Amino acid sequence: MQIEQSRIDELNAQLAAGHKRNFEFHAASLTNVEAVMDKLIAFQVAIPSWALGAGGTRFGRFSIGGEPGNLEEKIEDVGLLHKLNQSSGAISLHIPWDIPSDAAKIKALAAHHGLVFDAMNSNTFQDQPGQKLSYKYGSLQNVDKGIRQQAVDHNLEVIKYGKELGSNSLTVWLSDGSSFPGQLNFRKAFQNTLEGLQDIYAGLPEDWKVFVEYKAFEPNFYSMSVGDWGQSLLYASKLGPKAYTLVDLGHHLPNANIEQIVSLLLMEKKLGGFHFNDSKYGDDDLTVGSMRPYQLFLIFRELVEGMDARGMNHAKDLGWMIDASHNIKDPLEDLLQSVEAIQIAYAQALLVDDKALDEARESNDVVRAQEILQQAFRTDVRSVVAEARRRSGAAIDPLGAYRAMKVRDTLIGERGAVSKATGL
Repeated sequence: MQIEQSRIDELNAQLAAGHKRNFEFHAASLTNVEAVMDKLIAFQVAIPSWALGAGGTRFGRFSIGGEPGNLEEKIEDVGLLHKLNQSSGAISLHIPWDIPSDAAKIKALAAHHGLVFDAMNSNTFQDQPGQKLSYKYGSLQNVDKGIRQQAVDHNLEVIKYGKELGSNSLTVWLSDGSSFPGQLNFRKAFQNTLEGLQDIYAGLPEDWKVFVEYKAFEPNFYSMSVGDWGQSLLYASKLGPKAYTLVDLGHHLPNANIEQIVSLLLMEKKLGGFHFNDSKYGDDDLTVGSMRPYQLFLIFRELVEGMDARGMNHAKDLGWMIDASHNIKDPLEDLLQSVEAIQIAYAQALLVDDKALDEARESNDVVRAQEILQQAFRTDVRSVVAEARRRSGAAIDPLGAYRAMKVRDTLIGERGAVSKATGL
């Protein structure tokens, strides 16, 4: 399925008068609205190839119908999202779930939909059909040298696919760890992991980055070999200048101060990218902004302040990606909601009065500092985000357009009611 621009224009025309009133009303109180919209237009969020079908839990998975059955259909689905919001212009592949059979054709198909390839993602947390050795007791940390080498070789293979597609980064998330005291020698597990990462690092092309992702728990519940940002930073620092920490919002213990983590990683020039999602208890992988929108705003505030302090390009110098699971929602609708939540938090962060906030801090005016942040957070920027989309040729209301066009019904008609996406 492809969406014609004329259909988007038609739906926008129906909303134009009301949108114009809303935008002009809210823009009148903002001093930097044009600059904010310029940054919103440039800002792109990568869509993960594994998030385009129904998610699931260990208890079950419920297909929604019309799911993409191959990589070509996944690219088509991301193209639909990007057509609707003009802010989803990249796709992040997970290998071996989405191995390109013909890289040149896949790259051309993505370009046809206005897409580029974001970070490549390796998988050593599952045993694949035909795999010689098992990752049951870990991959890079494993006591078996042959298993460690198998994991290294897989990551090097992922880099090869990425080079063919035009990607320039690799994300390594390891499920390695232990579930019971005594199971691991922590120091040996760390050293094994570091040696494996060093072998992977040595295989990076000159212009590539590697992101070391961390997670506090799950699937192991006593220890994780990359369990927090400190361990990830330690690995990245030992590896070299092309290695960075990747922050997944759901990979922390409850109530972790993620905004402080972000600030310090930026200060150390070791923040590489983000996986956006939301949670209430753990790695819930819920729609971005559905549970803790204020925290999302505070994180973006630190991102904006820290990137500006270093002269970084907001759109290009960090990797931005959604990593969520859609157990009971249409995944494309969920992704549209998530991208909009990210844009809203980003826009609000751009509204913070930096000069006034610095003055409040320097005078220890705690109340004033809080008010400055909350004033920006409580500003309704939805019409500003919508205007940025409209100027990009996207839908004023992407979710409404998706439903008006009956996209899911069309996909079910094309692919069937029992199709199942590859991956989890």
